[in-house]
Amino acid sequence: MKESHNTKKTKPRTDFGKKVRIKRHELGISQEKLAELANLHHNYIGSVERGERNISLENILKIAKALNCSPKDLMP
Repeated sequence: MKESHNTKKTKPRTDFGKKVRIKRHELGISQEKLAELANLHHNYIGSVERGERNISLENILKIAKALNCSPKDLMP
């Protein structure tokens, strides 16, 4: 099955997702807790961490705030 454009993994997406996962692990929180803190769905957080999302600026800001970091800390 061909991947849709929205879920196509690219290096910037996977690199961003890895940084989110690392920061989340540093804080010792689950994807569910991060989702709650960021007011996003836990499936969305999982897809971000897997590099499947072309995440919006608004959601980058929400995730960074929930992780107590600057958005630039999550950038590849």
